[in-house]
Amino acid sequence: MVTHYTKYNFHKNTFCIFTKMEFELIQNLKINYKSKSGSSYIFTDEGVYRIANHWGRASNCRWRLEGGEGTTNQKYAVGYARWSDFYDNDEVSNLFFILIDYSKKTAQFYHKNSGLYQDNFQLRNAKDTSKTIKIIHQVLQEQSWSKHLTFDDLDILREQVCNQLQCSNLTFIQIKNKFLQ
Repeated sequence: MVTHYTKYNFHKNTFCIFTKMEFELIQNLKINYKSKSGSSYIFTDEGVYRIANHWGRASNCRWRLEGGEGTTNQKYAVGYARWSDFYDNDEVSNLFFILIDYSKKTAQFYHKNSGLYQDNFQLRNAKDTSKTIKIIHQVLQEQSWSKHLTFDDLDILREQVCNQLQCSNLTFIQIKNKFLQ
């Protein structure tokens, strides 16, 4: 069942990626709601603007600000999302997959209904997705994890390990064991 989200239910167990906007875009708009945590919301027929100094976990939701690199959780930022950008979320269902950007050496998670999902991606719950992303970041940004492994090119090894983390339910240890002498 696909839920249709509106200003009345978008804040109940949802996942969403907001796009960072400039404050000037909303300066003449009326704030419709202010939460206890200090976030403000402006509702439109198409979606919602959120002005907040915290992103990630928001109550029972997972809301990320895209384009907000360098934005700290102390500084207010404006994000916008269409109602169709919200998806069901809970802590136990396998709803999330990981996309890896090798050029930036980063990984992010997305909802399986986002349109980016591919059949070869491993779906995980929120907690397992978070753990796997931490491991992928370690593989992409550090070298110590590869100390006892046999390989010719560390960058190729990184990609092979990350692809298996992204597309299988093998543990990091199981994957590394494939590269032992």
